[in-house]
Amino acid sequence: MTTDLSASFKAYDVRGLVGETITAESVRAVGAAFVDVLGLAGKRVLVGGDMRPSSPEFAAAFTEGAVARGAQVTQLGLISTDMLYFASGQLQAPGVVFTASHNPAEYNGMKMAKAGAVPLSADTGLEDIRDAAQAYLEAGHIPAVETTGSTDTSELLADYSEYLRSLVDLSGIRPLKVAVDAANGMAGMTTPAVLGDAVLQALPLEIIPLYFELDGTFPNHPANPLESENLRDLQKAVVEHGADIGLAFDGDADRCFVIDERGEPVSPSAVTALVARREIARAKAAGEDTPVIIHNLITSRAVPELVEREGGRAVETRVGHSFIKAVMAQEQAVFGGEHSAHYYFRDFFNADTGMLAAMHVLAALGEQQLGLHELAAEYNPYFASGEINSKVEDKDAAVARVLEAFADRDVTIGRMDGVTVSAADGSWWFNLRPSNTEPFLRFNGEAHTQEQMAAMRDEVLTLVRQG
Repeated sequence: MTTDLSASFKAYDVRGLVGETITAESVRAVGAAFVDVLGLAGKRVLVGGDMRPSSPEFAAAFTEGAVARGAQVTQLGLISTDMLYFASGQLQAPGVVFTASHNPAEYNGMKMAKAGAVPLSADTGLEDIRDAAQAYLEAGHIPAVETTGSTDTSELLADYSEYLRSLVDLSGIRPLKVAVDAANGMAGMTTPAVLGDAVLQALPLEIIPLYFELDGTFPNHPANPLESENLRDLQKAVVEHGADIGLAFDGDADRCFVIDERGEPVSPSAVTALVARREIARAKAAGEDTPVIIHNLITSRAVPELVEREGGRAVETRVGHSFIKAVMAQEQAVFGGEHSAHYYFRDFFNADTGMLAAMHVLAALGEQQLGLHELAAEYNPYFASGEINSKVEDKDAAVARVLEAFADRDVTIGRMDGVTVSAADGSWWFNLRPSNTEPFLRFNGEAHTQEQMAAMRDEVLTLVRQG
């Protein structure tokens, strides 16, 4: 049976079950379609993959399809997702990395970029690639062009590491003990190169490695630090080793979560605010009047408040990396952060990189004497619910119940992404956002006190779930 690509093509990337919704045959067709749709015959295409067992086979299949249609493929070998963005930005070439990010071992997928690390999404070519690839699958073959392409190889790790170190100088900070949980993902390769001495000179960092062995079957725990149970080993290691900080990466190492010296998570909103302050100061020193910082609408209100205090301009966006990257480019923003621990940098081609965000936190910590818990407290003044999912069949009716209950209160209502209800006095807000792929309503809320937050959360969730 021919693979139905609509099962694996999502809004921003491709992700599916290996051997079922994503196969070598379908990947070969996608490689050919990638070249056709983007007009890449005779041009360079970058291809790499993560440590999942199926990634080498899929990278080879994509290369075959792309070469058949005339592309000059540069094979990058084992890479993290942000290494693809680095190569795409530096070489001004489009590319693909085979990864399923934080998903379990039985999954794989593709993250694609146009030249300059510009994201590909359903609205900017991904659907066209899907349709062209589906046509090749239906036809049963991929015809070769008159002048087929070729392949070569390139080693990225040293250049990637040097580039990141050129953006954040850690050589003069106080010595820090850093526990890092790579979850058997690509951070097991990038951490020793960027923060250790595997490629470059040693920094004043003592690295305590957890699960650095590259293993796409994830034998220790899932590579998804968004789930609190996957942080427990790191939290324990930080306390046991007396580490100054803990860093947890997802499978493809484009996201980074931070743990303080007490073993407590530092919220991604606090990390966003901390990095924003540093990037605003650096941009101002370079002559920018009002540097722009991007944040999505469910990031803590502490972020835009800090940005304004520091003399920057905060711009709110919808949730999702394609939205943020588009606004980053449009606004020429210096930095952007999301609640999901994706961090975007103008100096990194408007792309997200967990490692560069981690380096900023290490620099901020190492340039002064406070512990991370105390340092981060300034950036985390409010009480957040975290994201809470409710399984709801009729999402519209659930949202309507909530809006009716709040209709006679002194609130404002925004509809950028789902609905956001905010108290007129600024003391609390919440957002209800429907999942595009599952029967879930996602709740995020924040308030000035724990009691306010809990009361608002419980009231809204009761209304949502009563249907």
